[in-house]
Amino acid sequence: MVAGSDAGRALGVLGVICLLRCFGFISCISQQTYGVLHKNVTFHVPSNIPLTEILWKKQKDKVAERENSEFRAFSSFKNRVYLDTVSGSLTIYNLTLSDEDEYEMESPNISNTMKFFLYVLEPLPSPTLTCALTNGSIEVQCMIPEHYNTHPQLNTYSWDCPLEQCKHNSTRIYFKMENDLPQKVQCTASNPLFKRTSSIIPETCIPSSGHSRQRYGLIPVALAAVVTYVVLCVRALVQPIPAFPASSASCISSN
Repeated sequence: MVAGSDAGRALGVLGVICLLRCFGFISCISQQTYGVLHKNVTFHVPSNIPLTEILWKKQKDKVAERENSEFRAFSSFKNRVYLDTVSGSLTIYNLTLSDEDEYEMESPNISNTMKFFLYVLEPLPSPTLTCALTNGSIEVQCMIPEHYNTHPQLNTYSWDCPLEQCKHNSTRIYFKMENDLPQKVQCTASNPLFKRTSSIIPETCIPSSGHSRQRYGLIPVALAAVVTYVVLCVRALVQPIPAFPASSASCISSN
């Protein structure tokens, strides 16, 4: 019975902790925040009371603090941060890639610790669309250029065209050449801050211009005409040549 009571109390405590997390009184998980390289980002703190003392840290290093009505910024954040002394929110200007990390705000005026994980993203370039013929199908691939390597795991892809294939979110889609191809296919690459779209005409993926499929249909007709011509020529060659009729004129020898 004692063991059962202990287990019940442990579950109760765990339940309370979960409720506190849900209502924001305990913050153990960093809020994901996204900023653009060379732009500004703000860590918003939901506080409605003036904070007399505030300390912001990046990992264990101090970023900014307010103590005894005095504000100080530290290290590379000097002249690059603004601290809202009412809410405790922190704004960082002119973001660099090295600013990416976990940030934490502490204050004796509030019971919980606020944590944010900052992702610094570069502007997303337009995706590149390429196509190739694979086993009778047109393969269209959508990719962000290789020079963009800022958190590629955050990129997602979507397609826009009237066919079923475009409902799948992937970097590749396929079209059968014997089917009607859409006039245009669009691919949209997105991350939490940016969205870029590029398009391609599937007909241009077929060799020798977009009308090659019609030309493919004319090949049997042309081949039949050539065969017919050859057969007629062979028949003309094997037929016997008609003999010319003997001349009716007679030769009279003179005495």
